[in-house]
Amino acid sequence: MRNTLLATLIAGVFMSTPTLAADLLQTYKEALVNDAQFASSRASLSAGQEKITQGRANILPSLGVSGNAGRTTQETTITQPVSGDWKANGYTITLSQPLVRWANWELYQQGKLSSAIAEAQFAQAQQDLIVRVSQAYFDVLTSQDALESIQAQKVAITEQLASAKRNFEVGTATITDTHEAQARYDLAVAQEYAGINDLEIKRTALQQIIGKPTGALAGLRSGVKLNAPEPAQIDTWVASAETQNYNVISQAFALEVAKREIKRNRAAHMPTLDLVASRNHAFQASSLTSANNSTTTNTNSVGVQWSVPLFSGFAVDSRVREAIALEDKSRADLENTKRTAAQGARQAYLGVNNGLAQVKALEAAEISSQSALESNRLGYQVGVRINIDVLNAQQQLFSTRRDLAKARYDTVMNGLRLKSAAGTLKEEDLTVVNALLAQ
Repeated sequence: MRNTLLATLIAGVFMSTPTLAADLLQTYKEALVNDAQFASSRASLSAGQEKITQGRANILPSLGVSGNAGRTTQETTITQPVSGDWKANGYTITLSQPLVRWANWELYQQGKLSSAIAEAQFAQAQQDLIVRVSQAYFDVLTSQDALESIQAQKVAITEQLASAKRNFEVGTATITDTHEAQARYDLAVAQEYAGINDLEIKRTALQQIIGKPTGALAGLRSGVKLNAPEPAQIDTWVASAETQNYNVISQAFALEVAKREIKRNRAAHMPTLDLVASRNHAFQASSLTSANNSTTTNTNSVGVQWSVPLFSGFAVDSRVREAIALEDKSRADLENTKRTAAQGARQAYLGVNNGLAQVKALEAAEISSQSALESNRLGYQVGVRINIDVLNAQQQLFSTRRDLAKARYDTVMNGLRLKSAAGTLKEEDLTVVNALLAQ
């Protein structure tokens, strides 16, 4: 009985219920603020958006200024000493505006595409956060339901064990009934320890996302009804996954970047033309033993500057071939991403429909299992059933209830994964799921 008391105390620590349980939407809000993986995606978005400015800088004018100042002292002796002192300063302002630089234009286009990739990746990260939070949330509920089922089963076995001992003492049952009940009880205690450990692991996984320990969580309402996917055609979901999935969109932009990279490398063969304007100011003053004089010079210039590449040791051709190969790779990656998204949509769609069928079957099985348990208890009381029949009926009922709860959680999760694969998952969908919880 010491093991029983210890298990009860440990369970009390992990199953303590605050006044108000947190729901799925509240948990998601906390994850938005505290999840390190999502914070990393947010920072990546900010960094990616700077690619537009960096690319645009290559086609905008550049302006620079430089200057100098110095002093020179000289002393010469020929027939008589002659000394001199020279002071000089000046500055140069230079303005350069690219006129024809195809490589710079391609860099600008690549910058816009890179920013679009960052936005698509961030949108995917938002959907992934919804799925990760929901999965961790329902994992806790699944583990919690399993532990509660084991504990309820242990209580029922305890009652059956006490009944078997009383019947053995009065001679209406054999010692076998007592041993069977004791074996089931010991197994339930072991399962309870495992369930407590699993629940703590699941809570820790959720804590990793929201950044703080989790309290009690709101579960699904009793007898909640789950809806089938809309639209009901799997091909519609697959088509959406192949075009609207954010991983697909991101990879499509990456393919465009690869195409632009080919053009940028080929532009190294082309001439360049720049508008260049400058102003130069120079001042020089000298002081000799015989005379003093100073000179000021201002020079303004404006014109165009061109350059024609002739030969670079085949480096340009090599970079073009490399870019072509990387374009082929990017195109293959895009096809693979489309197939992966389509497969994810198919699996999730079938998972939802299969889950709905399982839920319906398990709801009927729960009713049947409850009736079977009541019949076996009555049969045991009148002597037409033995103790093991009651224990088996109890185990079947609790297993059915556990499987029913898990089937509901899996169906909800497959619904979220289906929308994520199709690229349509939003916070509003999480609100719909949250409405299924017992507030």
